[in-house]
Amino acid sequence: MQAEQGYSGKKTAEIVGISYRQLDYWATTDLIKPSLSKAHGSGTRRLYSYTDLVELKVVKTLLDAGIKLESVRDVFSFMRQQLGEDISSANLVIQGSGSVLTRSGDELIDLVHNGQGVLNILPLGTIKDEVDAQIVAFTSKSSESTLAQAESA
Repeated sequence: MQAEQGYSGKKTAEIVGISYRQLDYWATTDLIKPSLSKAHGSGTRRLYSYTDLVELKVVKTLLDAGIKLESVRDVFSFMRQQLGEDISSANLVIQGSGSVLTRSGDELIDLVHNGQGVLNILPLGTIKDEVDAQIVAFTSKSSESTLAQAESA
């Protein structure tokens, strides 16, 4: 599902399911910066990569799970250090205000069997699947719109 040309801020916000204002705030506060092209003054546009989309969706999912933005920044920074660009290869176990990163099902099962009160288990691989589905839906909608415009001309 990777597109080499990248995604504009507007497309990125739509695919991830956030407002453009949120996207702008996260970029200007260095939570997630566009890796393909950063805005440099008036008239320039940010350009996000596929990996950026997955990271943004992880951030949104963590916020939706009730994690505070400050904690999301810490968790995300740690995940980047531990996993590099492949953040979808792990699971994040959220317990209260804390979280545990697990890399395999065995580790996850062990955490659960040790009696910890897990509130939310976030398999990061499914987030990648959600982004892929949104890209397909967005691409299909754009293609249909272009076809309708061509037929009416």
